[in-house]
Amino acid sequence: MTRLCLFALEASHELGAAIAAALGQPLAAHEERDFEDGEHKARPLDDVTGADVYVVHSLHGGPTQSANDKLCRLLFFIGALKDAGAARVTAVTPYLSYARKDRRTKPNDPVTTRYVAGLFESVGTDCVVTLEVHNPAAFENAFRCRTVALTGTPIFADYIKYKLANEKLSVISPDAGGMKRAELLRETLESALGKPVGKGLAEKYRSAGVVSGDLFVGEVAGTTALIVDDLISTGGTLLRTARSARAAGAKRVLALVTHGLFMAGSADVIADPALDQVIVTDVVPPFRLDHPERNKKLTVLPSAPLLAEAIKRLHEERSLTDLIVF
Repeated sequence: MTRLCLFALEASHELGAAIAAALGQPLAAHEERDFEDGEHKARPLDDVTGADVYVVHSLHGGPTQSANDKLCRLLFFIGALKDAGAARVTAVTPYLSYARKDRRTKPNDPVTTRYVAGLFESVGTDCVVTLEVHNPAAFENAFRCRTVALTGTPIFADYIKYKLANEKLSVISPDAGGMKRAELLRETLESALGKPVGKGLAEKYRSAGVVSGDLFVGEVAGTTALIVDDLISTGGTLLRTARSARAAGAKRVLALVTHGLFMAGSADVIADPALDQVIVTDVVPPFRLDHPERNKKLTVLPSAPLLAEAIKRLHEERSLTDLIVF
């Protein structure tokens, strides 16, 4: 078996260190250098000749680098790894920038996900791993190299089994596009808890940034309703869904969101009484919230165990069937 090397670029060092700890091995050494004119370089310091290399870098914007900065640094570093003789390089991008722009919604629209895929392929990337990508089918179709679309379901299911096992539950998708994600969690919970879990669906249409739709259907009366989504930006969609679930008789409403971007206005959404709790992963740290540690409604779950398990299985060429989205 080839040697495993794990790198984490500086902007994702904390997450990379947690993954390394879960794998039981240190991060490989590298150098990143910024130049006065805004250019930069990154190079491996440890030998990667013939190695199976994994690079952790979550491509959300901020707090100190834009999504474009992070993407460019990752691409250049992958190219340097291939030039240094790495046998295989896997980009571990738990949050993949531009994954939401995966189709044309207006004439002459860009399909940016496909362009990003071309950039990864151009530097010799062998595999791209991401967590709860916006549209798994579009993600897979955009790339010609191997892709792994991990689901956040194991992270949230473990938390729910520990905290909410004795409650009557329902799982809600905030839009039609998220129905598969919600159903996967609902089926996982039914199997783990040995009892029925209700379901719900909120209507949503978006055009030119304006969200509309008021229809809500589901079996949520008297339940702790779990709204499942891939990300929270301003939080408007979650709040609309939470209010609809309350109106349909939900006793409590929790949001389970893999990527907490928390853009302007989201703090007010979290504070709204329609939501009892917002649960996110640490893939995107909640740095945009003024005092996240003081907000009792916000819970941040670790993603490192899931990401480490995926890396281990890829390295050992074992199945990832129970960790990925179909």
